[in-house]
Amino acid sequence: MAEHPAYPVGLRLAGRRVVVLGGGQVAQRRLPALIAAGADVLLVSPEATPSVEAMADAGEITWERRPYAEGDLHGAWYALIATSDPLANATASAEAEHERVWCVRSDDADAATAWTPATGTSEGVTVAVLTTTARDRDPRHTAAVRDAVVAGLRDGTLVAPHHRTRTPGVALVGGGPGDPDLITVRGRRLLAEADVVIADRLGPRDLLAELPPHVEVIDAAKIPYGRYMAQEAINNALIEHAKQGKSVVRLKGGDPFVFGRGMEEVQALTEAGIPCTVVPGITSSVSVPGAAGIPVTHRGVAHEFTVVSGHVAPDDERSLVDWPSLAKLTGTLVILMGVDKMGRIAETLIAHGKSPDTPVALIQEGTTAAQRRVDATLATVEETVRREAVKPPAVIVVGEVVTVGPATPDA
Repeated sequence: MAEHPAYPVGLRLAGRRVVVLGGGQVAQRRLPALIAAGADVLLVSPEATPSVEAMADAGEITWERRPYAEGDLHGAWYALIATSDPLANATASAEAEHERVWCVRSDDADAATAWTPATGTSEGVTVAVLTTTARDRDPRHTAAVRDAVVAGLRDGTLVAPHHRTRTPGVALVGGGPGDPDLITVRGRRLLAEADVVIADRLGPRDLLAELPPHVEVIDAAKIPYGRYMAQEAINNALIEHAKQGKSVVRLKGGDPFVFGRGMEEVQALTEAGIPCTVVPGITSSVSVPGAAGIPVTHRGVAHEFTVVSGHVAPDDERSLVDWPSLAKLTGTLVILMGVDKMGRIAETLIAHGKSPDTPVALIQEGTTAAQRRVDATLATVEETVRREAVKPPAVIVVGEVVTVGPATPDA
């Protein structure tokens, strides 16, 4: 008898009874999607993994702590059979056939009446990949195809011919600390959809080279200021391009709301009636130390970390930082934009009680190919910055966590 291909279909299971037999790893992987689909899930199993048990405790599924018994599939619309008992699986499968319940078998795909495709989602689209016949079944291959398609949809490299998704308005996208691979999936997709990109110099520059030729890339540092302050000029550029009906991405380094003036731009866009989407980014205050082998917290060493802007010195009347209080903290201090002020910052911390021997690490161009790490102490950091010619952008870490990992100078 010739083997026929599977017929792909999407099941709408909201409010409908679904029976899952077995509470092990297969159920743990499959249950979240069933719950998200709104199914009325009954789990029948003497035991369950901690994650599955947590779903039952949260009321997301109903769990009957017992082995499968004939009649369990009565009234079900769909069944997943995944117990460790081959006889129970075969018996349940026969019941599903008798009850006309579509049934997936984790132990014997050939005996099942349904297969679970490799699935993924991107912006309202579900991708489901099935092999044509049982003879061709290779879960690794279907998963690889699924991953390739979903990745293409998410980063914008795969689009339908003559149909380019556009998101009107402005998206403030956190580009991460510098490595182009560290931007979020959503941020990369919005970049691929953009008509105009207004970029900071600290944004992941390599991403700009991937943009199609028609995309207008504007260096925020080169926007003519005229009678406006720099930030006002950027705000106006965002508004003007958006009002022309263009999809605009404001690409910022790190996270838009961590010393990125992101909220100022959101406020200006809101006042102008321009829709705005904020896409968080990986902040350099955590990721750059991590890339250099420094945890900002560590058990028994630091139970807190504080992120501070060092763009104004401690003795500057514009400073909003309570440096005397920071000197008394026992945790980690992460300083951004503080390379040229580090000497005065160190003097202030020491003057208010911080040990001169407190370790300091300076990570320049973190997460990029040019990354390097220079170590010092509060007592020596000013001279070290001068001798080693440390330049911005650099993240500075002060605290005992600097010495936790293996020594990796110039990492």
